Amino acid sequence: MNNDIDKILEKEAFSKEELIRLLSSNETERKLLYRKASEVKAEHVGKIVYYRGLVEFSNICGKNCHYCGIRRDNRELKRYNLGDMEILKAVEFAYENKYASVVLQSGELESKGFTDRIEKLLREIKRISNNELGITISLGEQTKDVYQRWFDAGAHRYLLRIESSNPVLYKKIHPDDTRHDFSRRMECLETLKDIGYQTGTGIMVGLPFQTIEDLAGDIMFMKNFDIDMVGLGPYIEHRDTPMFKYRNLLLPPADRFQLALKVIALLRIIMKDINIAAATAMQAIDPMGREKALMVGANVIMPNITPGKYRDSYKLYENKPCTDEEAEDCSSCLEARIHMAGDEIGYGKRGDSRHFQKRTLQ
Repeated sequence: MNNDIDKILEKEAFSKEELIRLLSSNETERKLLYRKASEVKAEHVGKIVYYRGLVEFSNICGKNCHYCGIRRDNRELKRYNLGDMEILKAVEFAYENKYASVVLQSGELESKGFTDRIEKLLREIKRISNNELGITISLGEQTKDVYQRWFDAGAHRYLLRIESSNPVLYKKIHPDDTRHDFSRRMECLETLKDIGYQTGTGIMVGLPFQTIEDLAGDIMFMKNFDIDMVGLGPYIEHRDTPMFKYRNLLLPPADRFQLALKVIALLRIIMKDINIAAATAMQAIDPMGREKALMVGANVIMPNITPGKYRDSYKLYENKPCTDEEAEDCSSCLEARIHMAGDEIGYGKRGDSRHFQKRTLQ
């Protein structure tokens, strides 16, 4: 059976049926997939891992997604909202430690006050870093005007995960109302790309009701949309969400983990020069999860630089690792992990998406 895997991996492009075959590969076969992905990574983006200092500055959210621990209706969660000075202090840590890029992430809010605050923070980050820090933001669905204002203020990467490219599955994991509409998510992704952001998206792997065909479709969606960066990981249930009642439908955690590795590997092979993050959720299942993601194609890691006292309250899912650490602890731990994976850290390098650079030059 390995012969057909070898033949598929020799191709430059895969059909949906071939993606399904690769996603269904057994333990022996997937080693061939992972080896191929590692070779493609080394050739096209190099054995360098880029840091994105992650500031999860608020868990206050206006959305009510069925899978998320910080959903609006979760009354069991202690809410928090960092002050501007706390955010900027974390950013200064990233700048002084040569991370070269930061990520601002929070629950999703749409208001004039929120828009104004983010715009002000972005301009201040550019000022205190002498216009050197790269800035990624992940702040959900917004209007075109808001995205443009934030872009003009200094953000140049935006991560908006599609979660599932299948509208039927998307509807199952979100409330049935206009604030959680699939078409709006798609419209926002198109808008981000049109404005000029390095545009990222991603999925949850191993959702209840999700099929291998769905995952193959997700990979094809990301290829056809021509994304610049990806953030994905295994679905991990949270007891304070509506999706928790479907936990009996889930694959075992180890199977979800391997499936996520396969998706990372396939995206690296198919979209050779995009940026792919080794998500923290990988480590929530496997203690070596992020290292394994690096070895099959990921090239970005996001050290958490949120003040330690807030981390336990930004739980999108259960068993989130590193919630009891400070930024300094996270940094030294990750450095050792990256070297164990056979990569080096691109200190002082923003690590912008090579794919974006090629795409925008065409």
